[in-house]
Amino acid sequence: MSNDKQFVEEITPQSEDFSRWYIDVIKKAELMDYSPVRGCIVFRPDGFEIWEHIKEAMDVRFRETGHRNAYFPMFIPESFFQKEKEHVEGFNPELPWVTEAGGEKLEERLAIRPTSETMIGHMYSKWIQSYRDLPVLINQWANVVRWEKRTLPFLRTSEFLWQEGHTAHETEEEAREETMKMLEVYREVIEEVLAIPVITGQKTPSEKFAGAKDTFSLEAMMKDGRAVQAGTSHYMGTNFAVAFDIKYLSRENNLEFAHTTSWGTSTRLIGALIMVHGDDRGLALPPKVAPTQVVMVPIGPPKKRDAVIARADELFTELKQAGVRVKMDDRSDVSPGWKFNEYEMRGVPVRLEIGPRDMENGVCVLVSRISGEKKIVQQDNLVEEVQAMLAQVQLEMYDRAKNFMEENFYSVDTLDEMKALMEEKRGFTLAGWCGSEECEDKVKEVTGATSRNIPFKTTEQKTICLCCGKPAKHTVVFARAY
Repeated sequence: MSNDKQFVEEITPQSEDFSRWYIDVIKKAELMDYSPVRGCIVFRPDGFEIWEHIKEAMDVRFRETGHRNAYFPMFIPESFFQKEKEHVEGFNPELPWVTEAGGEKLEERLAIRPTSETMIGHMYSKWIQSYRDLPVLINQWANVVRWEKRTLPFLRTSEFLWQEGHTAHETEEEAREETMKMLEVYREVIEEVLAIPVITGQKTPSEKFAGAKDTFSLEAMMKDGRAVQAGTSHYMGTNFAVAFDIKYLSRENNLEFAHTTSWGTSTRLIGALIMVHGDDRGLALPPKVAPTQVVMVPIGPPKKRDAVIARADELFTELKQAGVRVKMDDRSDVSPGWKFNEYEMRGVPVRLEIGPRDMENGVCVLVSRISGEKKIVQQDNLVEEVQAMLAQVQLEMYDRAKNFMEENFYSVDTLDEMKALMEEKRGFTLAGWCGSEECEDKVKEVTGATSRNIPFKTTEQKTICLCCGKPAKHTVVFARAY
């Protein structure tokens, strides 16, 4: 058996065991490794660089909408959590506590940050005195800890990286406008940069963020049909303002509570990226976030190798200067076929091949990771041709993911229908819901699916609740989820 064939067989096929495929891919592509601490991972350079590109795409949009970055302590006094009852109840099971430091027992326990509403609320109460101090538009890039019982690299870990935006406003109208604005920023990045189609909508009351008035989410479909919550944006009302005394002197000279928001995305987007686009050959990375966008593989016999590599170096410099993230693999101790499989597995969007005959003809070959298309291009136009193929790959990846979601999106009218569908097929279901928590719980008990959101846009409006048969108040997307 050839080395190439052996290499490919090391990845479990998706159809055989999707979870095993996922672990095989992220370890073989060297995106992460397990740390000695349960539920925590080490981001290897390629995995962390994907996060850096996501972060760059988010951050530039945050700044364009008037937000600034700040940083708050990761240790939060226990008394802060007691100020907002619903918030502490929502997070208490996941909180790790610091009880001793410097060899002495602390007078008050400190939580390791699960989210920063309480700490930021405390600080905002000091900073906000007048309507002139509003709005406050702050984002934080940080790590957070939630002691998960069941973990999965990137998607659900005890410690993860994220951004959390926290804003304060004069009015409910302004705060709600902010909430939806940031949801749209997330949609733009996730769809246009990560090439992941999402369903945007409002969470049901039982699924909203602890302490929020309203929560809005973006839901993505993985290749096994499960959902990943790709991002959330919350209108907090005055809940945290009341709890932390965030008051301001209004234009009418009255003391008013500020209206606040919070919104966040995390490194679970990396997990979603892998599960949405990957295949049995390994990773498939959208060009906009791929650590390496183009890999150059010089081909040819030893006698002509030096000349080929010299020309490849020149083309490498041209691409580099044009801003393309390009890598040269001129190793002589492994075959070109091995390299092709290696970089396909690592998800590099475009491969560039150049050999002696290509040099003579002034051309080279570009190969798309997604479609497998091979295109002979003129070296004189290489930068333009590479940029065009990268743009094409980006669009094709979104279209493929969008088509997959549409093909695996079903409409049901009864709980029995949903149960049968969940047992036979993968994907999301659209159903009517009366609004009662009892019916929502029944769906989860019978099918294992949870309400993902009440979509803003839908092809149909349901009129009957799938559980009790009463008139439906909402049309809801249900799915099993990570």
